[in-house]
This record gives sequence, C-alpha cells and structure tokens, in this order.
Amino acid sequence: MRNGLYNTERSMMMKGEKFPEKHGPGAASDDKISQKVMAHAKNDELPCAVAFKIAEELQKSPAEIGRTVDLLNLKLIKCQLGLFGYKPEKKIVKAAATQDPDLQKAIRAALKNDKLACRDAWEIALRFEVSKMAVSAVCEAMKIKIKPCQLGAF
Repeated sequence: MRNGLYNTERSMMMKGEKFPEKHGPGAASDDKISQKVMAHAKNDELPCAVAFKIAEELQKSPAEIGRTVDLLNLKLIKCQLGLFGYKPEKKIVKAAATQDPDLQKAIRAALKNDKLACRDAWEIALRFEVSKMAVSAVCEAMKIKIKPCQLGAF
C-alpha cells in the first residue's frame, strides 16, 4: 500500500501532472480499483495493457480504470495503439499504408466526426486479424485521428 492513500488526497500531494482536475472537485475513486491499480503501478505509471487486465479482473469498464488512474494522478503509458506513453518519442506508431482495401473501408465506415474511436480500432484489428498497432499505422497513413481512448487518456 503506497502512501496509504487511494483518493484525490494522494494527487494533491504530488507535483507535476494534474490528471484529477479533469474529473472535477470532489471526484473520488473506488477503493478496490485504486488498490489494484496501485499494486501494479511503477514509478507513478501504469501501462495500457495492465489497465485493461485490471478492468477484466475486476469486471469494470476501461473508463472506470482510467478515471481511477487519473484520480491517483498516475500516467498511463505504452498505449497499445502506439499513440502515447513511450520514451523518448512519446508516440511510436508510424504511418503505414495497407494493401487491404477492405481494412481501409472498415476504418472509414467506423468514423464518427472524422475520428476513429479506440474501441473501434481494436474491433477492426480483431476482425481483420492484425495487430492494434497495424490499425493505428493505417490510420496515421490515412491522416485519421484515433479518439476517444477507452481509458480516457485522449
């Protein structure tokens, strides 16, 4: 149990990032989620894949985990789409065209306000049996932004 605090009190003690602010004053985290997140966090960071594993284990939505990560003022790292959380570049996905017109068509069909939701990118990757990063690379080549993040990071 790091610092013994699992709510916004901990975030007020930390310097730097102010992720809790986006949830408004008085926002509190679920203690069970907070404990699990803190048990897996290292250097005040939590990888995207670990956040999803916690969501599955606790049968909670990724958004609930992301909100708790914010309230604990932790950074999400190593986005599974390669969009954030890598050092030193932050973003590691590189634009890559695809030879599969059906993949491009699926991406275009899933767009909302000219953006592809993270959840839809994951579903397309599963349907086409390609990596999540492959879908985001095609989006980069097509100049399509992926947003919103299932964890609420972007």
